[in-house]
This record gives sequence, C-alpha cells and structure tokens, in this order.
Amino acid sequence: MQLLLAPVLAFLLTYLLTPLMRRLALKVGALDYPGGRKIHGQAMPLLGGVAVYASFWLTAALLLYYLPGGEMWRGLFFGSTLILLLGLYDDLRGLSYKAKFAGQFVAALVLLAYNIRIEFITLPFREMVFLGVLVVPLTLLWVVGITNAVNLADGVDGLATGISAIAALVICALTFGDFPRIGLLALAFAGAALGFLPHNFAPARIFLGDSGSLFLGFTLAAFSIMTVTKQATFTTLIVPILVLGLPICDTCYAMWRRLRARRPIFQADNGHIHHHLLGLGLGPRRTAIFLYGSSAYFGLAAIAFERFALGPGMIFLLPLVFAVFVLGLRSLKRLGPLLRAGAALSPAPGEKSGRQQQEARTQAPSPFH
Repeated sequence: MQLLLAPVLAFLLTYLLTPLMRRLALKVGALDYPGGRKIHGQAMPLLGGVAVYASFWLTAALLLYYLPGGEMWRGLFFGSTLILLLGLYDDLRGLSYKAKFAGQFVAALVLLAYNIRIEFITLPFREMVFLGVLVVPLTLLWVVGITNAVNLADGVDGLATGISAIAALVICALTFGDFPRIGLLALAFAGAALGFLPHNFAPARIFLGDSGSLFLGFTLAAFSIMTVTKQATFTTLIVPILVLGLPICDTCYAMWRRLRARRPIFQADNGHIHHHLLGLGLGPRRTAIFLYGSSAYFGLAAIAFERFALGPGMIFLLPLVFAVFVLGLRSLKRLGPLLRAGAALSPAPGEKSGRQQQEARTQAPSPFH
C-alpha cells in the first residue's frame, strides 16, 4: 500500500500546488526574464521548486509517522530547507557564486552534523577503506558537486526534473530491500518531481528556479550517501557515480572544457550537452527526451553493477559504460545535418525549429550555467 501511496500522494500534491505557486510568483514578481542566453522569450514564473519541496516533505512526514526515521531525516530536512531558502533568495534577489557556494557548504555541514556522511569506500580487489580525516572533505565535495551538477542540468524545460525523478527511481530500486525506508522516501521524491513535470515540460509554464534545482540535487546527494555508499561492496564507489552519471559527465566536461580554454571554470558558456543537442535541431522536447534516455541508461548500468553481483573484475566495464555514452553523442554530431532537416520539417508541438534553439540562452547567474 505504501509503495503506491508514496508516489501518488507526492505526485498529486505537486501537481495541485504548482499552479498556486505560479500565481504567487506572478504576484510577488519572482520571474525569470528573457535575455542573455536564455531560451524562453517571455518572463517565466519561478518558485516551482517550492511546490516540489513542500509536496515531498508533506508526504515524507506522513510516511515517517509510521516509519520513524531517526536523526538522519531531521538532518535531511534541515539541510534541504536551508538549500531551498538559499536558492529562493537567489531567485528573488540574486547571489554571487561565492555566496551560493558558501551556503551550499553550510547545508552540507548540516548533513555531517546529523551523521549523513561518506565514512568508507570499497575499492576493487581490496577491503573497505575507512576515510578517517577525509570524511568531511569528501562528503562536502560530493554534496556540493552533485547539487551543482543537477543545477547545471536545469537548462532545458523539464530536464532537471526528469533526470532527478529517474535517479530517485534507480536509488529506490537499488536500496528498497536493504533500506526500505529510504527506498520508500526516494519513491516519494520521484513522485513529487514527476508531479511538477506536466507544468515544466516544454513549453514550460513555470520553472523550478534555483530553489528547486538546488533542492533536487542536494536531496539526491543525501540519498546516495544514506544508501549506496553505506554498503560494504566494491560498488560503493561506482554505483552512486553511475546513478547520477549524466549530470556528473556534463559537469566534468564543462570544467575540463573551460580549463582547456584557459577560462574560469565557473564562467558560463554554451557548451553543455543540452546546448549541443539543441544545436542539432532537436528542440527542447526532443533534447529532454534524449537525455532522459541517457539518464536511464546510466541508471540501468548502476542496477546491473549492484544487483547482478558482478565481481570486482567487472570494474573494467565501467569505462565502456561511459564510452558508449560519449560515442552516442559523437554519432549525433555526424547525423546533425539530417536531424536539423527533420526538425525543420516536423518540429515538435510548441517548439521552434532548426538553429533557433541554439541561439537559446540559459540562466546566467548560476555559477555552473
């Protein structure tokens, strides 16, 4: 019963709350105006992330009433609330990237204070390696990195919402047997994200805002620490990376690209994966759907590593997983002229065709956008 109640309740709450948040955003002026590199042509209401946050925690409160969660859930609540407020302030007033990073580190420290931390990893062909003094810096790096990786993905309508839901479903599949409470809450999280998607899929009527994208990334980072990184198997290092493989790949590629060009790694550019796909003429809808498939591909790889009891020797398959993804993107580049011609002839409903999407722009204030 709870397996059905958790996602359905969270979905319905988000779906019903989102129009209310849209009206509130229009009333208080919480809008994302077009300009610079953004893809929308009119002012768009923000605050969608508040609906996702409220729906998830209302559902979680009901579930945890019957399944007490201990201090870790209080830590996740306080930390995610802080990250939401940080993003909300950025949406309304604007923050420098330094202030945003400082706030994210404080929120990550809240998780540490409630014992949500990466305490050990299990390397191939070796026993568990306890991190000792590295617990704090590695946990901070993981939480802040994943938080910003998901924030980076919020460049196409529905993308961050969809890949977060997929990642949460994968976490549920990986952990429900050993960590049923966390698996159930991950399922509620997926339901809350999916409830927002009908309002956010192209053409979007409301955006997550930084409050929403930061909340999604922060919560996924915490879930991964509370579950898969706690298991004493060689996959403790591999599975969380695969679950969030798409935003991690895009973030690492962005940093490498900027370093190679001798530019600051926080300087915005048009080189993210979704920019390349838009440049091929896929349009926002097709771009989002393609990247949903990529995210599901990484998720299935994570399940294969964890559930099929692959031995440590199978670690050498990991580069193959990423190589297939990269080769798929390179193949798309070769098919670019054909795809652009097809998109021009039959654009998806509500989309522009051709290179108009390449001239689109993403949110400028974020340090990773």
